[in-house]
Amino acid sequence: MIKRIKKLRDLYLTKIKWRKYKIGENFHAGRAVFLWAKHTITIGDNFYIGKYSIIEGDAEIGNNVILANRVSLIGRYDHHYQQIGTPIRLASQIRDENYNWKGLNQKIIIEDDVWLGLGAIILSGVKIGTGSIVAAGSVVTKDVEPYSIYGGNPAKRIANRFDSLEDLQEHIKSYEKYCTKY
Repeated sequence: MIKRIKKLRDLYLTKIKWRKYKIGENFHAGRAVFLWAKHTITIGDNFYIGKYSIIEGDAEIGNNVILANRVSLIGRYDHHYQQIGTPIRLASQIRDENYNWKGLNQKIIIEDDVWLGLGAIILSGVKIGTGSIVAAGSVVTKDVEPYSIYGGNPAKRIANRFDSLEDLQEHIKSYEKYCTKY
C-alpha cells in the first residue's frame, strides 16, 4: 500500500506539479523537495532526489542519478549583488522577468551514474562528470571529473571511484550492457 501511495505521489509531481520540466521514467522524490528553473530542468530515467533537497536553477541531469537528502543545486548569481545603490535584499534577482545580469544562461549538468552525498551544494555553471561521487557536505564550485570522488569546501578531487583501471573498464562495459537492457 505504501509503495502504491509513493508511486501516485511521484506521478502527481511529474505530471502535474512539475509538468513544465522534462522528467524521465522511474522518478522518485522524497518529501519537501523543491524544483524551480528560470528556463528548464531535464531529468533522465531512474532518478532519486532525497527529502528536503532543492533544484533552484536550470539543470540537465542524466540517468541513474542519486541526490541524497538536503542536496542543493543552486545558482551562483541569483541576486545582482553589484547593483549600485541598492541593498542586496532589494536588488534584482534571477526570478525577475527583466533580470539581465550574470547567470542567465548558466546551468548545472549532471551526467549519468552520479551520486551526490547528503548536504552537497552544487553551483550553477558546474558539470558533474559521469560516474562520479560528491561527498556529503561538499560545495562544488568547479567541474568534477568522470569516475572520481570529490569532497570538501570548495570540493577537490580526493580519489578515483574505482581502485584500478581494469575495474573502471569492467564497470563501463557492464553499465553499457545494463543500459541497453532497459
